[in-house]
Parts: sequence; structure tokens; C-alpha cells
Amino acid sequence: MKFNRKNESSDIFGSDAMRKPAPKEFIPKHRTPAETAYQMVKDETFPQTQPRLNLATFVTTYMDDYGTRLMNEAVGINYIDETEYPRVAVMCGRCINMVANMWNSPEQSEWKTGAVGIGSSEACMLGGVAAWLRWRERRKAEGKAYDKPNLVMSSAYQVVWEKFCQLWQIEMRTVPLTQDHPTLNIEEAIRMCDENTICIVPIEGVTWTGLNDDVEALDAALDAYNKKTGYDIPIHVDAASGGFILPFLNPGKKWDFRLKWVCSISTSGHKYGLVYPGLGWIIWRDKNYLPKDMSFSVNYLGASITQVGLNFSRPAAQILAQYYNFIHLGMEGYRDIHENSMDVAAYCHKEIGSMPCFRNYSGRLENPLFVWYMDEEYDKTAKWTLFDLQDSLMQKGWMVPAYTMPKDIEDMVVMRIVVRQGMSRDMADMLVQDIKDSVAELEKLQYPTPTRIAAEKESSQKGKVYTH
Repeated sequence: MKFNRKNESSDIFGSDAMRKPAPKEFIPKHRTPAETAYQMVKDETFPQTQPRLNLATFVTTYMDDYGTRLMNEAVGINYIDETEYPRVAVMCGRCINMVANMWNSPEQSEWKTGAVGIGSSEACMLGGVAAWLRWRERRKAEGKAYDKPNLVMSSAYQVVWEKFCQLWQIEMRTVPLTQDHPTLNIEEAIRMCDENTICIVPIEGVTWTGLNDDVEALDAALDAYNKKTGYDIPIHVDAASGGFILPFLNPGKKWDFRLKWVCSISTSGHKYGLVYPGLGWIIWRDKNYLPKDMSFSVNYLGASITQVGLNFSRPAAQILAQYYNFIHLGMEGYRDIHENSMDVAAYCHKEIGSMPCFRNYSGRLENPLFVWYMDEEYDKTAKWTLFDLQDSLMQKGWMVPAYTMPKDIEDMVVMRIVVRQGMSRDMADMLVQDIKDSVAELEKLQYPTPTRIAAEKESSQKGKVYTH
């Protein structure tokens, strides 16, 4: 009787494919068994940081079994095909309603004005385009030039805004961050405005620092400026992170549509909306703020379909998962999860900030993330930098990024922790201990590391002492 190895594990690791390098340039001529191809791809990802230990990313790395199951079951559904999948469109509309009402939308209609995007980057783009088109149409109606639009925001912007300004030829006017103004300097932002300003963009949950811009104060200052000048400059709030934090943990804070000049808000459903990537939402104050030029209709999918967005085909799975979260968690569930994240972040903030070698960038915690830098006195004699600490923690499985701050404070090097659903207090204890152990090892060094030597060389070339 011939021995059948069909179900033996050696079928994969004893196969010819496993002794050859993975394809790099050309599609293979012949087939590879599904289980072998799966194993090859799986092995490529194995050495990476496990998602829940990636404290650099803002995106969701944990969902419960039912949410994950819903997404897996909907992986083949194209959201845009409303003829084939009409209930998905209905659920998307319900999500837009819920997000809009969470942000105190004043719009009195059955369906609020908003759109789904693939992440907050697309949502930001849509908000920017809408502001630009509204400004352009107003300038045309007044018989004025419309070839020099500009946008104002802090230098701690998400890279999508740089992309937007480059792609649509908008002048980007950035307000520097300083030690005295770690968030948007409102006086300076207003000073940068003129008749060509399409909008001001405050940020709730700044990627670089975790802090929030003061939208209420900006709204008041802008109201006075618009009355004085006769301009009609609006606010688009980039709430990629804070849009799903503030309504649950600080509902009394005015940053949303309760403010007069806030005309649109964007957020990430795949960040603190607790959905796997990629999902974003944008809401406009009402339909009058969404230019008609942004709506496109086609009928080649079996019916007339009107869509607002930069992308057309996109998966429906994330929309179903968002709707599931809204039903399953409710306001109470979101509040509990985000409170836990804030508590764990506060614990890490306290423990790391109390270490002699570090200083927290801010004493306050507004979102479940924060940054810290090297203590100036400690740094004068240290033989290592935060980039070395990043490498050390990576060897322990953690991804804790070190990076330089934006323009005007780019000499400051910081590290950041983003706490999300899936990060427990026990994991935080392990992280803090691993940081302490890594620092202890780095303090044993007899000679400066290459990153320390490079930093000191760069600092001396600029004619100053390297401090952090």
C-alpha cells in the first residue's frame, strides 16, 4: 500500500516551494498549493511586532469575535454597489446620522449630510475640497480672483493636509508650535488669515503630542475677525482621534457643531471608533456646506448611484463593523473602553514622567496618548538617545516611536505611546518595566552610540549644545 502524505505537516515544510526564495519580481509560472502559499505569506509577517504591542499606531488592533466575524463575512461586499447591497447603504446612512448627532449636528433632516471615507485622510481631503470649492464659488460670485487660496493650521498637522495643499495648489500657512504654545496659537492663526483663506483647521488629538487645539476659543476669535473684515472664513475640525474621545469623556466641552463657525468635522472610525482599518467619516453642518460639484452619479451598476468621495469601490466590512459597535457598545460601552484607555495612559504618563532621565512634554492628558523627552541635565552626559531606546524596546516586541518634533522645534526628540483598546494595566506594567530595564542597560555603555554621536555632530554644526 502506497503511503499517503496528504495530511502530513511535511507536505508544506517538506515541499519544493519551501526550499526556494519567495517570488520578488515576477508572478510564478506554476501554481503553489493554497496551504503552502498561505504559510509562506504568514511566515513573512511572523517576525514583526504583534499589533497590540505596536504603540506607535493609532489604528484599532483589537476587535471582539463578533465584530471580526462580521468583517470577515462582508469581505466580498463592495459598499458602492447599492443596487446589490441596499441594506449596507442604509447602515452607512445610520452611522452618519449617529456620528453627526454625537457631534451635535443642527441639521433638521432624516439623513444628515456626511460621507464615509477610507480613513480620516480621505475625510480630511473631502473637508478641504468642500471648503475650497465654497470659497471659489463665493469669489466668482463677487467677481474677485480665486487663484491664490490658502489654509491655516498648526505645524503639527497630519501629512494628509500637506498632500491636500500640494494636490489642489493651496498655500499652506502653518502656525509654529513653541514651548509657550504647545497647541494652535489662536492669535497667530487669525493673523495669518486674509480674504483668500478657505478655512482654519484645528486638531482634536494632535498626532505629534496627543493634545487638543482650543476650538471654542478659535471660534470666538474667528467670529470677531469675520465681523470686522466681512470675510466668511469657516472652521474644519480634524478630529481623527478626538472625535471619538471627547463625546464620551468630555461631553460638555464645546468643539463641535455647537460652535458657530464649525462647518465640517472629520474623524477616523478605525482609530477610537474601534474598527479595524480603514474607515473614516466626515460630517458637514448641513447640506448647504457640501458643494454640488462633489457629488458624482453613475448608472452602470444597475441603478443611478450618487456618491461623495475620492474613492469609489471600497469594502463594506468596516461600515458593518462600525454599525455593530454602535449597537453593541452604545454610549456606555464606548465610555468604559475609552476611560480604561485614559486610565492606562495616565498610569504610563505618571510612571515614565517620574523617571529621572525623562520629562513629559505636557503635564495634562487630553487623549490616551502622550509624548516625553530626555531630561536636559541628564541628557548632557548620556551616551544614548531616544532612538536607541526605541531599538531596545523593539527587541522586546514593543514599537514605541522616537521622532523629531515639527518645524521650529525640530531639535526636540520625543517618544510617544498611543493607548488603545486591547492595552491592559498588566501590559502597561510590562512596558514600564521594559523601559526601565532598557534604560539600565543603556546607562552601562562606556562609549556613545552612533545616534548620540550623530546628534552631537549635527548640534555642533548648528552652533549649539545638543539638549534633547
